[in-house]
Amino acid sequence: MEEKIKVGMADLNVSLSPGILTTLGLGSCVGIVLYDPIKKIGGLAHIMLPDSTQIKNNSNVAKFADTGIEKLINDMIKLGANRNRLVAKLAGGAQMFSFKSNNDLMRIGDRNVEASEKILNVLGIKILSKDTGKNYGRTIEFYTDTGDLLIKTIGKETKTI
Repeated sequence: MEEKIKVGMADLNVSLSPGILTTLGLGSCVGIVLYDPIKKIGGLAHIMLPDSTQIKNNSNVAKFADTGIEKLINDMIKLGANRNRLVAKLAGGAQMFSFKSNNDLMRIGDRNVEASEKILNVLGIKILSKDTGKNYGRTIEFYTDTGDLLIKTIGKETKTI
């Protein structure tokens, strides 16, 4: 029986195979999955904000794309993952509310996705697939034995990326 490991908001965790990493209710937050397909080691971060350097109280590294991804990589390496083999999948980053203004601060979902993509690109981690944006929340489950990311959305068909 595979163990389901719940990852809360502004939280992260890693798992050996067989394991399931899951996080509920990704709205503007982004679920970042990293995976070593050879060792079958997975990691999931539920990030809330794009950049820790813009916030005074930034002690929770899992809250931010920049520090969360780095911590996730380090935790996976401790389990035996190879940094050079890591690949990524992204979900979330929705615009949950409509705003009349084009204020960048209101584009938190987009900014979370952009920051996540930029950091992964700088680190040389290929993004295999993503289900981001739009205006609805997502619950995700990542299966370390297969590398599948299951995406559940209320009122929509469940999909695997």
